[in-house]
Amino acid sequence: MDHLWSPWRLDYVTAEKPVSGCVFCLALGETSGGQARARDPLVVFDGSLAYVILNRYPYNNGHLMVVPKRHLASLVDLSTDELQEIAVLMRVSEAVLRDGYKLQGVNVGINLGKSAGAGIQEHLHVHLVPRWSGDTNFMTVVGETRVLPEDLASTASRLSPIFARLAVMPPS
Repeated sequence: MDHLWSPWRLDYVTAEKPVSGCVFCLALGETSGGQARARDPLVVFDGSLAYVILNRYPYNNGHLMVVPKRHLASLVDLSTDELQEIAVLMRVSEAVLRDGYKLQGVNVGINLGKSAGAGIQEHLHVHLVPRWSGDTNFMTVVGETRVLPEDLASTASRLSPIFARLAVMPPS
């Protein structure tokens, strides 16, 4: 069995979040305190009921999250249409990652609640983490450093056009 360890993320997960408001709601440019915000450049696809965004603190390059637009904490709160669009975007995200990174595997996961490991527990999101044989190495264990060979802006530039090509969403 392979394990995806990332102990360096503990500080991020347990630290107080400096942003007021939900980072996933703010990513779409929703207003905060009466101020309009720009859409986050890490949003690589915007659907009708859900969107896809790069993880700002990725485990690997291409680490995506599929997020419902409504501020919901649990799967039971999703409408059937939201659940369907999230599932379609998970499938499209896998295809985009396979096309863009020639990955050998993918971890897909949802952490519901703090005790399940949710770093942002108030807004449901699905992680898709690209994997390759040997993608963990001595740098993580010995150097407490994660080696990511591509910056987030380059990752967004790589994946956004593939989403535009592959993501044909059914009408809601």
